[in-house]
Amino acid sequence: MIRFFDIFAGIGGFRSGLERAGGFECVGYCEVDKYAKQAYEALYDTSKEVYYDDARTIDPETMPDFDLICGGFPCQSYPEK
Repeated sequence: MIRFFDIFAGIGGFRSGLERAGGFECVGYCEVDKYAKQAYEALYDTSKEVYYDDARTIDPETMPDFDLICGGFPCQSYPEK
C-alpha cells in the first residue's frame, strides 16, 4: 500500500484517481478553502486522516509518514504587477 498526502487538495481530483487505481491510502490532506474542504469531506472518509488548513504553517515534524505527496497547483490567482 502506498501512503500519500494530498496537499492543495481542492475537492480531491488526485485522490480520486489514486483511489480508483488502487493500492493507495490517503493519510492526510491540506486545503485552505472552506468550501473545497466541505466538498472533500463529503466525498471521502477523512476521519482517520490528518488535516491542515494552510500549507504555509505545516510543521513537517507533525506530518504522518507517507510515500507520495500529490496535489493541485494552488488555485488562487496571481496578483497583478
